[in-house]
Amino acid sequence: MSADYKVHGDVAVITLNNPPVNGLGLSTRQAIVAGVEQALADPAVKALVVTGHGKAFSGGADIREFGTPKAIQEPNLLSVISVLENSSKPVVAAVHSVAMGGGLELALGCHYRIAAPGANIALPEVKIGLIPGAGGTQRLPRALGVEPALNMIVSGEAIKSEMLAMLPGQKLFDQMAASPESLMDEALTLARQMADVRPLPKVRDLPCKHPQGDAYFQFARNMVKGMAKNYPAPPKCVDAVEAATKKKFADGMTYERELFINLMWTPECRALRHLFTAQRAASKIADVPDTTPVRNIQSVAIIGAGTMGGGIAMNFLNAGLPVKLLETKQEALDRGIATIQKNYEAQVKKGKLKEDKYAQRMALLSTTLSYNDLKDADLVIEAVFEEMGVKEAVFKQLDAVMKPGAVLASNTSTLDVNAIANFTQRPQDVVGMHFFSPANVMKLLEVVRGEKTAKDVLATVMAVAKKIKKTAVVSGVCDGFIGNRMIEQYGRQAGFLLEEGCTPQQVDKAVEKFGFAMGPFRMGDLAGNDIGWAIRKRRYVEKPQMKYSKTADLLCEMGRFGQKVGKGWYDYQVGKRDAIPNKEVEAMVVQHRASLGITARKISDEEIVQRLVYSLVNEAAHILEEGIAAKASDIDMVYITGYGFPIYRGGPMLYADQMGLFNVVQAMHRFAANPLDDAEFWKPAPLLARLAAEGKTFN
Repeated sequence: MSADYKVHGDVAVITLNNPPVNGLGLSTRQAIVAGVEQALADPAVKALVVTGHGKAFSGGADIREFGTPKAIQEPNLLSVISVLENSSKPVVAAVHSVAMGGGLELALGCHYRIAAPGANIALPEVKIGLIPGAGGTQRLPRALGVEPALNMIVSGEAIKSEMLAMLPGQKLFDQMAASPESLMDEALTLARQMADVRPLPKVRDLPCKHPQGDAYFQFARNMVKGMAKNYPAPPKCVDAVEAATKKKFADGMTYERELFINLMWTPECRALRHLFTAQRAASKIADVPDTTPVRNIQSVAIIGAGTMGGGIAMNFLNAGLPVKLLETKQEALDRGIATIQKNYEAQVKKGKLKEDKYAQRMALLSTTLSYNDLKDADLVIEAVFEEMGVKEAVFKQLDAVMKPGAVLASNTSTLDVNAIANFTQRPQDVVGMHFFSPANVMKLLEVVRGEKTAKDVLATVMAVAKKIKKTAVVSGVCDGFIGNRMIEQYGRQAGFLLEEGCTPQQVDKAVEKFGFAMGPFRMGDLAGNDIGWAIRKRRYVEKPQMKYSKTADLLCEMGRFGQKVGKGWYDYQVGKRDAIPNKEVEAMVVQHRASLGITARKISDEEIVQRLVYSLVNEAAHILEEGIAAKASDIDMVYITGYGFPIYRGGPMLYADQMGLFNVVQAMHRFAANPLDDAEFWKPAPLLARLAAEGKTFN
C-alpha cells in the first residue's frame, strides 16, 4: 500500500506514502479509499485527517504511470475525490511542503484544509499542455476567487500557502498552522472541533461569480492569446474557469473533463509531456546507479576568462561556490572580471538581482596567473581555444598540480575527450563539460563520457549540473558529440538551399515560422561564422569526400564573421540584434550559384523545413545506433535546451515520430534524388530505416 493508516484516539490519519512526492498512483489511490472506508466503518473514529509523508503533501499524478492503463484505472482521482467529499465524517487535509496538481485537487475535495507556512501550492498542468482534470478549474475559483485562481491555473506557477491565506474572502485554507512542526497536532485539533458539525462543507457548494463577467473573461482571453500563441491549453484554462462561473458544478466538471481529454491528444500536449519525462530520464545513466557515491565539490577553478570561461564562472558563483579564474595575462583577467561585473550589473538594473547578492557572488570570485594556485580545487574546467595543442598544454599542467581526486573537465565542443584524457596520468578523472553560449543563460550541459571516465566522476558532474541548474545530457565521444554533430548536417543543408535558389532570409523565416528561436544564418552570425569556417577547413582535410556549399567560406573571405564584427549573413547596428539583409551577400550568393551553372528554382517553406529538420533526424539516428546518445529523448533535450528547437514540437525525434517515420524516409528518398544535394547523406540511417519498416517510433 502507498498510504499509511493510523488512529489517534477518535481521529483516523491517512498518510500518503509514495516517495519522492507522494504521487497519486493507483496503489496510493486505492490506499486512500481503503483508509476512508476503514474509518467510516469504525464507530470510534469521529473524523479523518489526510496528509503526506516526508517532503510533500502530494505532487499530483504519478509520472511513472503517464500513458499507462494504471493512470485511469479505478479508483481514478475523480473517484477518490468523490469518496472524500461524500464522506459522512469530516475530512481535514493537512497540507505541507508541496501540494500541486492532483494533490491540490485532492485537498480541495476535503471538507477542511489546514496548511503549514512555506508550502508550495500550484496547478501546473498547463506546463504539460493540459488543464487541471480533477476539478481544479471548478473548485479553485470557488475556494480562492475567480481572478487569483485563473492566474494560478494559466501560469501554472507555485504560490506560498501563507500568501494565498492572506487573500480577502479566500476559503482555500480554513486555518494556517503556526509552523510545519505543529501542523499535525493542529490538524487533529481541527478535526475534533469539526467532528460533530453538520452539514459538512463542500467547496463545490460555494458561490462562483465575477462582478465583470463576460468583460473580464474577454480581457483574460486577449491577455492569454498574446502570451500563448502556439499552445492550446492556456485559452482552454480561461474557458474552463468561465464555465465555473456560469454552469452548475456537475456541468462544469463535465466540460472540464471534455477539454482535458481533447487537449491530451494534441501534438503540443504530447510534446510537453514527452519533455517533462525526458528531462527526468536524462539524469538517469543505465550503468551508474543513483546510489553511486559522488565526490565533494566545494571549490571550482576555471582556465580561461573569455566569454565562455566568464559565463561558466557565473553559474558556480550563482550557486554559492567559490571560483578561481586563471589566465595567462593580467589584462585578460581584467577583461573577464569586467564582463562578469557588467552581466551582474545588468541584472541588478533590471531588478532581477539584489545589490547584496551581487556583492556576495563577486566576493566568491578570485583570480590567478599561476596553475599552482589551483591545486586545492575540487573541480577544474578548461575553457580555452578549441585547438588540441592548446588543450594538451593545459591538461599536462593540470595533471602536474591538481590534487588527487580532483575532477578535470574540458569545455570542448568538438574535440576528442579520450585524447584529452590521455594527456594526463589520471584519465579516469577527466570528463567533458560542454557548456553552451552564453554559458550563464543556456540550460544545456553536454556531459561527455570518455572511455576511461570513472562512474563516480560521471555521477559527480551530473549532481553538479543539478546544483547549477543545468539540464545535463550524457554523450559519448565523437566529433561534435550530440548537438554539434547534428547541427553540422543542418548547416550543410542550409548551404545547399542557398545554391539552389533561396536567400538567407527566406531560409531563416521558414525555420522561424516552424518555431525555431532563430534560423541557421542568424544562428551562424550569433555564434561567429569564423568558428564554422575553422571546422570546415578541418573537414576538407579529414573528409574530402563530404560535400559542402562554399557560400559560407566566401562570406568569411569577405570578413563577415557575424554580430561580433557587425556584419555576417546580415548587417547589424551597434547595440541592436536586428538582422538587416545585405545586398552584397545576396549578390555573392547569386554569383556563386552562376559559377556552378545552377539555375535558381523556387523552393517552398515546407521543403526548407523538411530538409533542415530531417537532416537532424537522420544524423541523430546514426548517433543513437552508435551509442553516442543513450536514448532518443536525450537528443530531444539537447535540441530543446541548447539549439532553440520549438518546445511545443518536442524535439526533432518526437517531431519525426509524430510525422511518421515512414513519411520521413519517403521525404529523404526525394531529397536523395536531387542532383544538387548529397545523395549519400540522405540514405536513411539503418535504425531509422528499420523503425520505419516496422511501423515503430524512436520514442
